[in-house]
Amino acid sequence: MSYSIPRYGHRHALRVGLLGGSFNPAHEGHLHVARQAMTRLRLDQLWLMVSPGNPLKPTNGMAPFAERLASAEKIADGRRIIATDIEQRLGTRYTKDTMRALTRRFPAQQFVWLMGADNLSQLPRWGNWLRIMRAMPMLVLPRPGATRPALAGQVASRFRKHRLPARSGLCLPMAAAPCWILLPVKENPASATALRRKIEGVSS
Repeated sequence: MSYSIPRYGHRHALRVGLLGGSFNPAHEGHLHVARQAMTRLRLDQLWLMVSPGNPLKPTNGMAPFAERLASAEKIADGRRIIATDIEQRLGTRYTKDTMRALTRRFPAQQFVWLMGADNLSQLPRWGNWLRIMRAMPMLVLPRPGATRPALAGQVASRFRKHRLPARSGLCLPMAAAPCWILLPVKENPASATALRRKIEGVSS
């Protein structure tokens, strides 16, 4: 079951990691990211935020929202790693709007935004990406073939002085944005695209 949002926000101060995405479908790579973040940052919870619709992704080939949420629930434990429809409930589609809504609704929480190195490279394509970088601390996870280009890209270059050493992970939820860490962990090659192709191959 997806996480039910308290109407007036959670009163307990928690360290919460936010991993957004289409989850089309959720896979081992998402779980790898979640577990690494939970361990390295000592998070109390990690929310798998299933997007009702990514403005940068085509709708063709996108599974229905309920199906994608169900796939995220399969890799969650419902206690510390939680699949949630919170973006649909909040009525947000853009990251900047989601961040703003969450910080208003949950003022006691220490949020950390998680993303893969591939998304760090693509961030300038997102709406108001500078506001995104300044909204929450960010944890970046390596992705095959994307990590080095991301570190040489526009975002990493502009915010180079705000990059913290990996050993500062425990302090990241309490740090003031813009700050970010690249976590030096083993890359996980799993991808939703490859998984969909495998499923389509089996069913054809």
